[in-house]
Amino acid sequence: MAKRNHYGVILAGGSGTRFWPRSRRRTPKQLLPFLNEASLIQETAERLRPVIPPERLWVLTNEALRRRVIRQLPEVPARQILAEPVARNTAPAIGLAAQVLGSIDKDAVLGVFPSDHLVARPARFRRLVKAAYRGAEAGRLMVLGIEPRWPETGYGYIEFPAGTEPGALTPAPVIRFLEKPDLKTAKRLVRAKRFGWNAGMFFWRASRFLEELRQHCPKTASLLASLPALGNRSFQSALRTSFPRMESISVDYAVLEKAERVHGLAADDIGWNDLGSWNAVYELLARSRGANVERSESVVLDGNGNYVDAPGKMVALLGVDDLIVVDTPDALLVTKRERAQDVRDVVARLRDLKREDLL
Repeated sequence: MAKRNHYGVILAGGSGTRFWPRSRRRTPKQLLPFLNEASLIQETAERLRPVIPPERLWVLTNEALRRRVIRQLPEVPARQILAEPVARNTAPAIGLAAQVLGSIDKDAVLGVFPSDHLVARPARFRRLVKAAYRGAEAGRLMVLGIEPRWPETGYGYIEFPAGTEPGALTPAPVIRFLEKPDLKTAKRLVRAKRFGWNAGMFFWRASRFLEELRQHCPKTASLLASLPALGNRSFQSALRTSFPRMESISVDYAVLEKAERVHGLAADDIGWNDLGSWNAVYELLARSRGANVERSESVVLDGNGNYVDAPGKMVALLGVDDLIVVDTPDALLVTKRERAQDVRDVVARLRDLKREDLL
């Protein structure tokens, strides 16, 4: 069990546009089930339970989703599910959590976790989490790097010293952070065997993070420091006034790429997947290469590699390969699996068309 000054912070404000039409503004990716009956945020909380119990979990979401998050996480105290008035990226969100927790517990140590990832080997994951908290206790800014399984161009990378062993529990200094690379660079990074995918999981003392924020994002730090205590009646109104004025910037840009004493752990195979598209769901569920994945009643003749999710109706596919078919009461998506990342462009087009009913 974690120490009493260890807290978990789950970031749950994203919209998940690549999972349209299932994912909408009020039912985004993190609130949906994909592989079983539990939603992704419920799986995240359950995965952390042996390390961080629900009473020490905090959630950052938005005002439109807060009630739904409260319903999905009934064991987390409602006061610990905070709503950002507007989206301002990860640095202000994590800063808000650090400000609140630091005011409650001057020794607070935070672990920051995305709400919409999968981890197929949770026990192995928790070993790394415990080690990361120990590193944060010692005053380090800690990050978790995922051992690359292919030359991914959609993730940032973390460079560790040569010889850093995946799965080792001793923190290693981070040499640098790299932005999303092109394919040629990604292949080189994988071959080098000292780079990890940046999974967006961080660990640090609240006080240390706020110090870094004061140095690198002074305006945001000042606005956070001006907030009254969480229990104060004026907290919500002050947050609604201050938060929109904060810099919209990721924690990587704001702090990690500039700070000293950033360390990390290189994860071994913990079965991590950020579940970035419908194709990622297909690849997780396909039993063999080219198999059809049928989440609802369907008939597939002379077709391979298809993903079908259309509850309540029969879907017949004839002579087609590698399709994604997802049906909801008001919208139907049909695309090639190789174009699954581009579903967000459909959402952007619907926004341009002012189809608020479909967003």
